[in-house]
Amino acid sequence: GALLVSERIDREELCGALSPCSLSFEIVVENPLELYSGAVEIQDINDNDPVFPSSQARLEISESVAAGARFPLESAQDPDVGINSLQTYQLSANPHFALDVQTRVDGSKYAELVLEKELDREEQRELHLVLTALDGGSPPRSAHVQIHIDVVDANDNAPVFNQSTYKASVRENTATGTLVARISAYDLDDGPNGDIIYSFSSHTPAKVRELFALDSATGELRVKGQLDYEETKLYEIYLQAKDKGAVPGVAHCKVLVEVVDVNDNAPEVTVTSVYSPVPEDAAPGTVVALLSVTDLDSHDNGLILVQVSDVNDNAPKSSQDSYDVYVLENNMPGIPILNVSATDPDLGRNALLSYTLLQGDPTVGHIFSINRDNGTLYLLTSLDHEDQVEFSMVVQVQDGGSPPLATNVSVSVFVTDLNDNAPTVLYPHPNTTATYTDVVAPGSPAGHMVTKVVAVDADAGYNAWISYTLLQATDPSLFSVGLHSGEIFTARQLREDDAPQHTLVILLKDHGEPVLSSSATVSISVAEMVKEVLTDLTDVAPANDPRKHVTFYLILAVILVSAAFFITMLSVGIFKCYKWRQSKELFNSSRSTLYRTSGPFHHIDAVRGGLTPPNFYHQVYLTTDSRQSDLLCKKPFTSSPLGSRQSTMRNGEPGLYHQIVGTASRLPTPAE
Repeated sequence: GALLVSERIDREELCGALSPCSLSFEIVVENPLELYSGAVEIQDINDNDPVFPSSQARLEISESVAAGARFPLESAQDPDVGINSLQTYQLSANPHFALDVQTRVDGSKYAELVLEKELDREEQRELHLVLTALDGGSPPRSAHVQIHIDVVDANDNAPVFNQSTYKASVRENTATGTLVARISAYDLDDGPNGDIIYSFSSHTPAKVRELFALDSATGELRVKGQLDYEETKLYEIYLQAKDKGAVPGVAHCKVLVEVVDVNDNAPEVTVTSVYSPVPEDAAPGTVVALLSVTDLDSHDNGLILVQVSDVNDNAPKSSQDSYDVYVLENNMPGIPILNVSATDPDLGRNALLSYTLLQGDPTVGHIFSINRDNGTLYLLTSLDHEDQVEFSMVVQVQDGGSPPLATNVSVSVFVTDLNDNAPTVLYPHPNTTATYTDVVAPGSPAGHMVTKVVAVDADAGYNAWISYTLLQATDPSLFSVGLHSGEIFTARQLREDDAPQHTLVILLKDHGEPVLSSSATVSISVAEMVKEVLTDLTDVAPANDPRKHVTFYLILAVILVSAAFFITMLSVGIFKCYKWRQSKELFNSSRSTLYRTSGPFHHIDAVRGGLTPPNFYHQVYLTTDSRQSDLLCKKPFTSSPLGSRQSTMRNGEPGLYHQIVGTASRLPTPAE
């Protein structure tokens, strides 16, 4: 029956400032059955030194302060209790100040400087004192703090509180920010000397500063931390009011805060089984078990209601009905991405939860896995944002009751993009032996769009933003490229001495991290006339193109359609010419005589199709009965005077088109 110490005992760790410090226990004696309660009191030894909050303290005291003025000093803290705790303070010898040691309601000590002889700033500007804190141990332990006092001129009036002691009461579950008390002081001085700042006194314990907050302007004392009636029932808070003078005047008061108990502690039930199993012939009144119930609350809050058994009447409840998870693509397989959290207020097996991934989508089971015991969701494979952006699944949380109850939680996994794809060039096509040649007319002005580099990036967002830069060029001064559009413009007007063929290398970069890039090569010809353009376009197609027969039939079909269109437009042209002859306001006879031909004109635009700008063409005028007429090149890149009807045929090379446009709108003027 010996009671032994099983490990080293630290009274300060077990009980803190609570005294006496006791540990209770119960002993059951069988045959005959008896129950004994006991307690072990942990006695304190002097194993802790007093400690000041800081090693130095500084005070400013006016020379006009009268004898008898008191100045609170920072208190030392000693975790020991009883006689071993802080017992007294000592002050170094000096002609002006004496030390008055006061005792708080809880028995702790604090010191105040008392001015016995008035100060004279002209005689002595500053004083240096040493304050020593002593506990009651044998031998006593001590701590020291240096006190530096500046003697300066001060205000004529110090702040005065309207009362020296304030009282308030708050419930222990009071929310943070609740008003406890409002202190008020006044100062008869004017200006800054009459402005008051409220603060905690220097000897206010750190624990009080953690639990309460004081507004320095209004004097409102509010709850800052979590109050606990079972820990402390009464707080003695020392506050001060100080004006803003060069030598601030100070007044002091205290606030007594009573903590009101609430029922915030559940009863603790200890069950000790005596007979197991119980004989079937046991007499009524036979003791089966001993129940010991305790409650830390006070008064009515400490009365006991005992629950005996549990049934599975609560389904698992998740902290969230749904989860959204964001995972970077190219992840490492096997990483955890989510922990599905759920609780069950039942007990035992009724509260034992298991997690299952429902197989709604067969691909989900190959990509995701969930830990049955703790609800951790794992990613089994590496994901690709360009392959699939979102996965949806359902996690079922089921308890171990009979019958079991379950709750479903929806989970959505979103695959976020990484910059793992370089820009891909669509035009000009990089993987072909054929050469794409874009055409620009001689004398083209600066700012004319010649062609456009088209590219895509399989990534998303900023990772897919493409910028275009001219990397190399036959003549770097002749062409420029749009930074974000990829459009290639003439940087200056083309001259006769410019090279007829130009090769540009365009660098394409995305905006990802790190930056990925690719390049495109563009060939540009400076064409003198439409015949040369058409010849160049025809030469682009490979000689052994298997689609040449299809191209032939397409050309034949376009010719037939163009012939029908030509006849229609010829009729319209005759009608327009007739109207034109009658209009003397628009044209004079000299112009009509100079440019009139034997028949209406046929206007053909040879346009590079696809990605080339639609206003890039040459106008050619031919007589209706001539197959080998000279070509008259109109000024390039001007729009047709009237809307034109177009029919398009595709050449043998992908992305290359000829557009044949017939117009019969008007005859050229002499300027043309």
